[in-house]
Amino acid sequence: MFISVKTLTGFPKPLLYKVPEKWDKAPFEGALVTVPLRNTIVPAIVLEVQLTKLNIDFEIREAVELKSFPDDAYYFPFIKKLAAYHHVDVVQFITRIKQFTHQKEKIICDLQQQDASDHQIIMLTNEQQSAVDYINQYIKNPAYKPTVLHGVTGSGKTEVYKKIIQECIEQKKSVLLLLPEVTLATNFETILRAQLPQTVPILSFHSATSGPHKKELWRNLMQKKAQLIIGVHLPVLLPLPNLGAIIIDEEHEVGYQEKKHPKVNSKEAALLRAQIHGIPIVLGSATPSISTLHNVKTRDWKLFQLKKRFAGAFPKLKIVHLNNKQQRKNFWISDPLLAALKDQIKKKQQTLLFLNRRGVSFFVQCKGCSHVFCCTSCSVSLTLHADQSLRCHYCNYQISHPERCPVCKDREFLNKGIGTQQIVTILKTLLPELRVGRADLDVTVNRKTWSNTIRAFENQKLDVLVGTQTITKGYHFPNVTLVGIIWADINLNIPFYNAQETTLQQLIQVAGRAGRQHPESNVILQTMSPHTLFNYLSESDYLKFYHKEKEQRELVGYPPFKRFAELEIKHTKEITVEDEANKIASLLIDCEGLTVLGPVAPPVSKIKKIFIQKIYLKADSFAPIQEALKIIDTQKIKSKIYFTPNPLH
Repeated sequence: MFISVKTLTGFPKPLLYKVPEKWDKAPFEGALVTVPLRNTIVPAIVLEVQLTKLNIDFEIREAVELKSFPDDAYYFPFIKKLAAYHHVDVVQFITRIKQFTHQKEKIICDLQQQDASDHQIIMLTNEQQSAVDYINQYIKNPAYKPTVLHGVTGSGKTEVYKKIIQECIEQKKSVLLLLPEVTLATNFETILRAQLPQTVPILSFHSATSGPHKKELWRNLMQKKAQLIIGVHLPVLLPLPNLGAIIIDEEHEVGYQEKKHPKVNSKEAALLRAQIHGIPIVLGSATPSISTLHNVKTRDWKLFQLKKRFAGAFPKLKIVHLNNKQQRKNFWISDPLLAALKDQIKKKQQTLLFLNRRGVSFFVQCKGCSHVFCCTSCSVSLTLHADQSLRCHYCNYQISHPERCPVCKDREFLNKGIGTQQIVTILKTLLPELRVGRADLDVTVNRKTWSNTIRAFENQKLDVLVGTQTITKGYHFPNVTLVGIIWADINLNIPFYNAQETTLQQLIQVAGRAGRQHPESNVILQTMSPHTLFNYLSESDYLKFYHKEKEQRELVGYPPFKRFAELEIKHTKEITVEDEANKIASLLIDCEGLTVLGPVAPPVSKIKKIFIQKIYLKADSFAPIQEALKIIDTQKIKSKIYFTPNPLH
């Protein structure tokens, strides 16, 4: 018996090995093995098992070891389909779980586990119970059933999740719970440890999971032990012998798409996984994606709506235009927002301020000659931070704020735009008595700092939390009765088809943090210019926005009515990447059933000294896009080409 394998160390071609007679069991497609390669022993994955030797005239070496692997018959078919969809090798995904056989992980999750004795029995509403009953029947009698849980903010979607999790464990089946960010995943893990019975084993698999916990997770998989696995991208790539259901919270979030290639969308991968396993999958959100709602209409996905808040009431909304001529103490803090903040101090209630920009200002410009300080490796301006450093948010290049302009030697500079750090400084100037915390990427990358900030806000040791999109979802702050949105229209002009959808989802999500335990709360939305999108800020109007948006997308041919894909062409030489991008576009322009858009340089066209061009492909189905990829594969191209089948921004 022989096996064709692909090493997990980057060797480009499949290799053939003989199966040792001493192996206790026969290898299978997708099995992990170790094999000799030159003078070392390397891990590999079995691509094919062959009973007879090929007609070759050289000696075939023996494989070394058949690694233990969880018994999941659906795993390799899933990985193969996922790899084919992303036009990459299966090894790209298998290497992500290789760490289980070579544990070196030292990152420890610093969030403390709560005592599970806090577990309380909560009576579900009729809306919640209907959803639970429908989903649980397909856990007992497995079937692929995508189910959308459209619940307004604070409606108790988590209570539905908890019942599904408990049903899976009772049926001796595992369940995946996916969240769009690691900070949310760690927060959910803490909450569920406190609220679920101790009989529910809870493990995580993400960048904040410690090595010992990962080993425990793998041991449970080997033993087919039913468990709840929480994470963002990685859990869906695990072999799961007894998977009973998948839950995707905040299913609308673009954070489910990975930022590095291959840019797998964990939601898409989970749907594929659920289909192959034949199990139910739950997609929960207060603002479901346009594509998900379209699937409810066209693919018979089941929809359950939770229209009422579990506690509290919806906030009152006030829109303030920043570009009016009225004098105020600071441009970015309008008089209505300042008055509301003062009222919050009197009432001893808390406030969230949302701005989707970190730092102090977007860029620094010389008053004398208009020179803008830019990154030396990326085509972006440097962002000013509170410590007077200028930083690139793409490659982390930074310099100290210069005393003089390098071009004209002028000493005067303009700070353009606004960031979270500057909002904190402004608040401390206007209202010195406020206790202000910050929640953006600069804070969340430090797990301990982030944990301390959240704990301080939960314990009401902070009056105001200023944050980016991190604070828009998943967190429950009972004493928050005011949400201020500093610059609501900041992302509306991003050149991508889903800009309005993602902006509205973000605004509704952050507004939904207000009044979750109070009968009266307020949202003050500040904007530079009026926009029709603001007509749909009430959660009850979200489906009206869906109908309007889908009509526009159908008219111009964008998802969910067309398949949309991205080609990203990269090279260290600008002229090379431009020439080869034009060559690729010319090759594809005559492909039947395919619309080619571009090539074009993206808004950030150079990152870490690598130049970028993009081409977008549209078609009625995925087949013409796959044919286009085959054509590209035949060409000799110096640039690296990366394919994303359903890009989100």
